[in-house]
Amino acid sequence: MDKVIYPWHKQDWQHLCAYIEQDRVPQALLMTGSEGLAKHALALRYIQALLCTDKSKIEACSQCESCQLFLAKTHPDFLVLQPEEEGKAIRIDDVRTVINKLSLKPQYSGYRVILIQPADKMNMNSANAFLKCLEEPPERTVFVLLTEAMQALPATILSRCQKMSLSIPDSVEVLTWLKEQGVSEQAELVLNLAQGSPLLAVEYAQNGSLQLRSSCFDEWNKVALMNACPITLAEKWHKQSLGQLIQWLTLWTEDIVKCTFQVEPALLYNKDLAKPLQQLAGRVNRYRLFKFYDLLLKDSYRINRQLNKQLLFEELLITWSTVAKGK
Repeated sequence: MDKVIYPWHKQDWQHLCAYIEQDRVPQALLMTGSEGLAKHALALRYIQALLCTDKSKIEACSQCESCQLFLAKTHPDFLVLQPEEEGKAIRIDDVRTVINKLSLKPQYSGYRVILIQPADKMNMNSANAFLKCLEEPPERTVFVLLTEAMQALPATILSRCQKMSLSIPDSVEVLTWLKEQGVSEQAELVLNLAQGSPLLAVEYAQNGSLQLRSSCFDEWNKVALMNACPITLAEKWHKQSLGQLIQWLTLWTEDIVKCTFQVEPALLYNKDLAKPLQQLAGRVNRYRLFKFYDLLLKDSYRINRQLNKQLLFEELLITWSTVAKGK
């Protein structure tokens, strides 16, 4: 495994090393944080250190048989519990399969580790089945859970986990890192749009998201000006990434709210759109704007559930067209 860690992981890594060094490894560790903070990479580094048989140092040696098996993704004492498809739930049958494997002793003398990602994708049945593991943990077994939505986990599971929250890193530190990754132009803008998440900022800079965002904003603005049909646009938008579009709509709306209070453009998420955002702020009904924002927050929660994307966008865009009719 690459020895280089992300600069914003340094303090969290020190905490994880302390667990190992002091022989106080939590039976269940819940790592939380927003998208783009590289929780998965940090978790894998920690897991490899737990599995490594060379105990002369905390960091995994990457040379022993256990490390070699881990790097080859064939370690018998490392299990991953995750949905079969992205966005789907973790099935109870998958949990039971892991439980059956845990009935056997670990094949190596160290820990056995189960990585659950994303942990919030366990439904009620699979979460209840997993809870039994936490209540009656097998010997030398450690659970590492990753999530971006801790509130979606049952209280019974939360209460049995040691929690580690990865915070949004310092922007100056991240901007330096972004330049090292070759993101120099519009680095500050993509970091704002990613709401401080470094990996998400890199993705925005490299995958054409900025151009798509500008195009979507122009279409959204046309709905406000009554120059586009909300239903037609919803039909087009439902083919796009739902989570990304909801995030953009939320940030645009937050910026319009700021503009209604005459906040400096430098404090906007979408600084490059300051002028059209200010124009929108001058024509919206503030009460309806806040109602629209409430709807966006509700949809941010609903996107993790099965729903009709086109109907969701139709509701959003029709509501938005009434917000922008003026005061």
